[in-house]
Amino acid sequence: MTSFAPDSIVLNRKLPLWYQVSQSLRASILGRSPQDPLRLPTEEQLAGHYGVSVLTMRQALKELEDEGLITRHRRRGTFIEPHARRGSPVRLLGSVDAIVAQQSGMTTELLEHGSAPVPGELAEYFPEVREVSTYHRLRSDEKTGEPTNHARNYVRPELAARLDPDDLVRWPMTKVLRDVVGADISRITDTVEARLADPETAKLLRIPLLSPILHYTGVTYDSEGRTLDVAVIQYRGDRFSFTVTLDA
Repeated sequence: MTSFAPDSIVLNRKLPLWYQVSQSLRASILGRSPQDPLRLPTEEQLAGHYGVSVLTMRQALKELEDEGLITRHRRRGTFIEPHARRGSPVRLLGSVDAIVAQQSGMTTELLEHGSAPVPGELAEYFPEVREVSTYHRLRSDEKTGEPTNHARNYVRPELAARLDPDDLVRWPMTKVLRDVVGADISRITDTVEARLADPETAKLLRIPLLSPILHYTGVTYDSEGRTLDVAVIQYRGDRFSFTVTLDA
């Protein structure tokens, strides 16, 4: 039987290996094509693929099993759960692959894109840029079609010139910038606030006006400290929670 082939990653030794592996495998699972096989390679094969120990691989698989993305059967192997619900906690830990994984597994609609002056509240992130390229997307649950969040990205124009908007329907912005555009992503900072839904958010997410939402701002930097992208995302408060993991 043919096994599912996950993507490869470059591991960051400053972060827990099991976490990075679980998030990369999660992104591969959520981004798979319908025709891809459901059976995963063996623990030993996956450990060799990621360059980690079998014990680390087992811990990563347990994370995905607890989330309901995979099922494990003695003697039969490990299988992707085809009908697993995609909604889950957003875990904040400093791995780019973790951010990509969190953004995967949803149906995405590109509502609009174009150019605009840098918004006043984002001026501190783009001190030398007068105009940015903007992308507005609506994400929905793949299974139910229910809107879960809408996102606005503000991208440096020189990067946007190499960006195909159609890719943003298929993949998260972070993946497109890193893997398609070839941007030098060094770090991403995350800020989460509790807010109330404004009229636009209430309409897009189909929730009552002034409903609780989670307001997320993610700032992507290159190795020289320049801002590449600012993502502003409004999450439905009844569909998401945020979990911060601190490595002792």
